[in-house]
Amino acid sequence: MKAILTVLVLLWATVSAQAGDIRPFGRGDWARLSAAQAGRPAVVHFWSLTCAPCLAELPAWAAFARRHPGIELILVATDPVAQAHKLAVTLARAGLGGAQSWAFDGSLADRLRFEIDPDWMGELPHTARLDAAGRAAFRTGSLAEDGISEWIVSGGGGADVHRAHH
Repeated sequence: MKAILTVLVLLWATVSAQAGDIRPFGRGDWARLSAAQAGRPAVVHFWSLTCAPCLAELPAWAAFARRHPGIELILVATDPVAQAHKLAVTLARAGLGGAQSWAFDGSLADRLRFEIDPDWMGELPHTARLDAAGRAAFRTGSLAEDGISEWIVSGGGGADVHRAHH
């Protein structure tokens, strides 16, 4: 019985520590995040606990991160940061417990989406590819759909495939 209690306490401590890794994503954070990634490739993936395709593909994002260690994966949940514990548990189960993770801060979701991509109406999943200058190109859809994985890795795609924003 004591061993079971010890395991449960360790499990709770691990999950609690992971919940603390979800950072609040607020006004101005998109510009700061983009600037911080300048000079190296990165992908920012927007997802939600209420988005079934997002949840289904989280393990694929973990596999993507393992296959492409030179591309930083940043996850931003459009759920409120108050749900950090549930978000962290979900990411840990998908193998993404160590990924840089954020969650929308407050009730300004429309403003945050506009700062990120003025053309984004909130559809999920939504992914941004950041180039070396910190410019973003966006795609909406699952990782496996429409060659999004190849689009991220190649850094290309054609004008009709993405929209670039600073």
